[in-house]
Amino acid sequence: MSLGAVYNPTNDSIVEIKKAIITAASKAQRTLPLQTLVDRDGAQKSALRIIIEEILDAGAEEICVVVSPGDEAAYTDAAGHHGKRLQFVEQPAPLGYGHAVWCANKFTLEQPFLLLVGDHLYVSGGQKRCAQQLVEMASAENCAVSAVQATHESKLPYYGTVGGKLVTGRKGLYEVAEVIEKPAPTEAEQRLIVAGLRAGHYLCFFGMHVLTPTVMNILADEVAKRGDKGGVQLTAALAKLAVRERYLACELHGRRYDIGVKYGLLTAQLAIALAGQDRDEVMTGLVELLAIKGK
Repeated sequence: MSLGAVYNPTNDSIVEIKKAIITAASKAQRTLPLQTLVDRDGAQKSALRIIIEEILDAGAEEICVVVSPGDEAAYTDAAGHHGKRLQFVEQPAPLGYGHAVWCANKFTLEQPFLLLVGDHLYVSGGQKRCAQQLVEMASAENCAVSAVQATHESKLPYYGTVGGKLVTGRKGLYEVAEVIEKPAPTEAEQRLIVAGLRAGHYLCFFGMHVLTPTVMNILADEVAKRGDKGGVQLTAALAKLAVRERYLACELHGRRYDIGVKYGLLTAQLAIALAGQDRDEVMTGLVELLAIKGK
């Protein structure tokens, strides 16, 4: 089985993950991928370019960015030399995250795809980037897989959360039974407890998924049903996916950093820098800052 292959339930064949979607149409999100950071190699890059390189290292070749009307030029510029490989689709109105994903349905063309959000950056704890880990897991398991991270209940208002059970003999791999968007702690305690996690922690989405064409079909039904009322959510589609076909959640060897929260960009930059070639220089600077603060 090759890198980037995943089970396609429509024809019982193995196909490669060659397509990826980046969602960046939300009003609260649209400028975040344009922010500039210093990557692990010491080069200045936009967050968008860092995400694109994460995708390319996972083996995907075609990338579609879902943007708000009028944002294509800014994103092309922020992608640098990767701009020529991008395709764009506009989400004409804020009708929900699921709707944003569905807007790229003509791009995926009944093929499985890698999905990343535009306001998260990742730092791997190993040699393989997080997206590559996820694609390889989907390949090995022949099904849709969402990356998750054990997250304290105080952050449940920010994330979709899954419940399920550990796959026998597989550390960090779970059979998904339920998916709830931003659950209240009481609801999470009642429906989303996962054996083996620390008390008060739940499996929250990581911001990246490998999904089968079934998800686009579910979203199409929801878009047709709701029309211009909006509110089409990906989490609701994933909850239905768990009923229709095998669907897993996987804890990757790495961490996600939401650059849209308070100090999120700063935290992401520090994490990236400490994992990069300039780690010693950054550590020295941090020690000096702490020493000044302590005087």
